[in-house]
Amino acid sequence: MSKKSAPINIGIPEMQRAKIADGLSHLLADSYTLYLMTHNFHWNVTGPMFNTLHLMFMQQYTEQWTALDLIAERVRALGFPAPGTYKEFVKLASIKEVDGVPKALDMVRTLVEAQEATARTARDLFPLVDEANDQPTADLLTQRIDVHEKTAWMLRSLLEE
Repeated sequence: MSKKSAPINIGIPEMQRAKIADGLSHLLADSYTLYLMTHNFHWNVTGPMFNTLHLMFMQQYTEQWTALDLIAERVRALGFPAPGTYKEFVKLASIKEVDGVPKALDMVRTLVEAQEATARTARDLFPLVDEANDQPTADLLTQRIDVHEKTAWMLRSLLEE
């Protein structure tokens, strides 16, 4: 016999929590796809910028790995299961996976686009979060947007001549 957990009463109605959790699930999917892409590029980058990009990508995927847990735990705190399979992530993500191994600067371009896409996914959730008066999610989104926009800028600067 399984016990049902106590109802959640954090001041946000279940319908709003469900919509926010769904939006966070999309953010988690984009974030995981970005993490995997960045780690892949870290492993496979070659060329004259190898050392710079290899180290930069490692810093980025390490930060992203930590963020995945924060996003998933917020979904759980809202009372919903966090997606956690490739199948779910592919369905929820706005970022498409890369085929093959791109050249170093194409990796950078692809990561700029993926960082910006992840920032947009986070930003799109703000109206729901504001309406629900959900400060913890708003704080999480603000932090994620800041990281993704700053990382996109740093990557974009590598493409300048």
